[in-house]
Amino acid sequence: MINPYVPNIAIIRKIISENEVNDIKTFDLEFEKPNVAKNFKYKPGQFAELSFFGAGECPIGIASSPMNEDFIQFTIKKIGVVTTALHNSKEGDRIGVRGPYGNGWPIETMEGHNIVIIGGGFAFTTLRSLAKYILHENNRDRFKKLTIIYGAREPGEILYKHDLEIWKKRNDLNTVLTIDQEFEGWKGQVGYVPTILKQVAPSSKDAFAAICGPPIMIKFSMPVLTELGFTPDKVLLSLEMRMKCGIGKCGRCNIGNKFVCKDGPVFTQKELQEMPKEH
Repeated sequence: MINPYVPNIAIIRKIISENEVNDIKTFDLEFEKPNVAKNFKYKPGQFAELSFFGAGECPIGIASSPMNEDFIQFTIKKIGVVTTALHNSKEGDRIGVRGPYGNGWPIETMEGHNIVIIGGGFAFTTLRSLAKYILHENNRDRFKKLTIIYGAREPGEILYKHDLEIWKKRNDLNTVLTIDQEFEGWKGQVGYVPTILKQVAPSSKDAFAAICGPPIMIKFSMPVLTELGFTPDKVLLSLEMRMKCGIGKCGRCNIGNKFVCKDGPVFTQKELQEMPKEH
């Protein structure tokens, strides 16, 4: 039997700094063993446990699309012991990967519908995975209209600038970028994500909304989605900040009878409304 606690070895092939303060980096990883890479099948929205030997491990959402089979990507913010150790690593270093875990975005359910992606700050990672999956040439005709609304505090904090520049030039999606306050040289939208969401007013007809971001952003975006006509069963949220062990053993992520790491991290608003309230 395969021990679920033993990670597979991956080699850091590339490190990209995503923001001006250099506390968010994207890591391109390649599994050391080809058979491990072949069997690492994942969906957008799933996560993995990354371990830096001697420092520990932590759950991180997968930022790449499953359509990319050459490597997997993780975008990591430096906030603790493990993430700091990963930030101090260099290309060629070996780290551990367990997973993939969680349910991911319900791709099969979303097929044939309009999709609205709403993200804020660092939490755009698994939404980026979803967007890249939808926009892949083999998948694009399986989905209808795509709208992406993404906000950050300031231009220097916007992730995946290369992807966003390409998306803005495409005519098969609407990409809306916003920052919280006026910034010299910024030509995009200005305002918090819930405000911009209300201004853009994407249609709820035949549409799913996928949202992930800071709790305060989600709190004020939900009433806007309701006002726009999105029903609770068509609003998808990722609770990726709740995960710990990844396999439902530690109990750190449970809400009622649900384990976020196994039953989530993606839930519909309807499912969340039926869960017990936290105190």
